[in-house]
Amino acid sequence: MTATTSTHTPPASLLHTPVIGWFEQHARDLPWRRPEAGAWGVMVSEFMLQQTPVNRVLPVYEQWLARWPRPADLAAEAPGEAVRAWGRLGYPRRALRLHGAAQAITERHGGDVPSEHAQLLALPGIGEYTAAAVASFAYGQRHAVLDTNVRRVFARAATGIQYPPNATTAAERKLARALLPEEDDRAAAWAAATMELGALVCTAKNEDCSRCPIASRCAWLLAGKPAHQGPARRGQTYAGTDRQVRGRLLAVLRDSVAPVPQAALDAVWDEPVQRARALDGLVADGLVEPLSNGLYRLPLT
Repeated sequence: MTATTSTHTPPASLLHTPVIGWFEQHARDLPWRRPEAGAWGVMVSEFMLQQTPVNRVLPVYEQWLARWPRPADLAAEAPGEAVRAWGRLGYPRRALRLHGAAQAITERHGGDVPSEHAQLLALPGIGEYTAAAVASFAYGQRHAVLDTNVRRVFARAATGIQYPPNATTAAERKLARALLPEEDDRAAAWAAATMELGALVCTAKNEDCSRCPIASRCAWLLAGKPAHQGPARRGQTYAGTDRQVRGRLLAVLRDSVAPVPQAALDAVWDEPVQRARALDGLVADGLVEPLSNGLYRLPLT
C-alpha cells in the first residue's frame, strides 16, 4: 500500500473520544505531567526525551530539577555543568542547547518560559516539535505535536501504512492539523494521548492491537496490516561508532573536576584516528574546551 490516505480513514471526531478516554485511564504518572512541573519541567523533559527512553530520563530529570528548578538557576552555571549533569543520556549537545535556552529565557523573558509559540520557537535550540510540545503540554494550547510515536499512530490509524517516512513530511503535518480537536484543552489532551498510545500500545514492534481504543477504526488494521513498503527504516547502531568514542571521552571529563590530560583521554579508545576524530568533533561542537599543555575540560563559557 502506498502512503496515500486510506479509504478506511475514519472521521477525526470518531478518534478523539476513545483515545483521550484511554489516556485518562492508562497514562503513566510521569513527573513532567504533574501540575507542579510547570513549563520549565515540561521543557526539560522534552529535551531529555528526544531519542531517549523514559526509564533512562527519569533519574536525570529528577536530579536536574532539584539542582536547577528554574531556568535562571541553570543559566547562572557554566555550560559544562549542564553537560556534566546530563550524564549518560546521550546526544549531549542537547544539554548545551537547553543551557542556551535557559539563558535566553532569563535574558528575554524574566526567567519564565514563554507561553507564545513564536517566542518558544525563537529560543536557541528549540525547533517546531519542542515549541509545539511545550505550548501544548505546559500551556494547554492547540498545536500539532508530531514525535515519532504520534507519527506512527497517525500512519497506521489514518493512512493505513505500518511506519511513517523517515523524515516528517508536509503531508504528515497537514494530516496532524486536520486531526486536531477544535478546543484548545481537548487538542492538548489529544496530543498527549496519541503520544502515549504510540509509546505503550501502537509500538514500533509487537503492537498490541487488542489494547488499542481505536482498533476497530484503524486503517492499517482494517487493511490487514500490510507490511512496510517504503524505504528501509534507519537502525540505531552504537558499538564501535564515533558516538561511542565521544561518550567515553566525555565520561572521563565529566568525572573530573580538574582539567584532564591527553593521556587520560587516549586511554579510553585504542584506535588513534577515530579517537582524534571524536575528540575534534567534541571540541567543534562546544562540548569540550582544549587548554594549553594538552589539557581538556568541559566548557566554562
